[in-house]
Amino acid sequence: MIFDTHAHYDDEQFNEDRVELLNSMEEQGVGTIINVSATYNSCRKVIALAKEYPFVYAAVGIHPDEVGSLNEETFAQMKELFKEGKVVAVGEIGLDYYWDNEPREVQKKWFIRQLELARELDLPVLIHSREAAADTMEIMKEHAKGLSGVIHCYSYSKEMAQEYIKMGFYIGVGGVVTFKNAKKLKEVVENIPLTSIVLETDCPYMAPEPNRGKRNNSAYIRYVAEKIAELKGITYEEVVEQTEKNAREMYRL
Repeated sequence: MIFDTHAHYDDEQFNEDRVELLNSMEEQGVGTIINVSATYNSCRKVIALAKEYPFVYAAVGIHPDEVGSLNEETFAQMKELFKEGKVVAVGEIGLDYYWDNEPREVQKKWFIRQLELARELDLPVLIHSREAAADTMEIMKEHAKGLSGVIHCYSYSKEMAQEYIKMGFYIGVGGVVTFKNAKKLKEVVENIPLTSIVLETDCPYMAPEPNRGKRNNSAYIRYVAEKIAELKGITYEEVVEQTEKNAREMYRL
């Protein structure tokens, strides 16, 4: 079954049909979904969804664009949420120099604090890094030694991907790999082992071809798996089976 390692079903884009959509996942070949928080307010929402659906699990963390909501008090409150059942990772955390919503020093501070939290709780991390390759790698080398997790929505070089794999991280591949102009990501997929890849949607964002520009959902991962199979010269079934195995190992499910 397809394992979607990174989704945002608490997003308001799903308000109209969330229940129907999630209830249809099994018949569409989707077996497990990790619903990932991005804002302080979404942390509780992802846990509530995980409690409602047996095949949904939660990741709790604050996206770099939203770390302005963190202070010692809110961070302590967020930490308490990890006592809830079905929270399996710290994320989505990292650096975003594309939007630059928050000062870079503030982003770095809370990225490091959330990596330290993952170490304390012995949980994997989901790393967001956009146009921040060097600083992300520097922080990861210093503060993520011995941790595991996913470099989500991977967008850098094959050499850097290999470096992350050596550190014990998986490369998250989603809809972008199906885009005609995604030469760099296709090269990454061709050059790294399938044992280091996990599938993700980032839904409602990043829908693959032929649905590019539309609202994404976990059922569309099949297009991602088909493209990976084509790039690697293997079967679709092999891709789904191995990436599910990778995700289960990482999330310990």
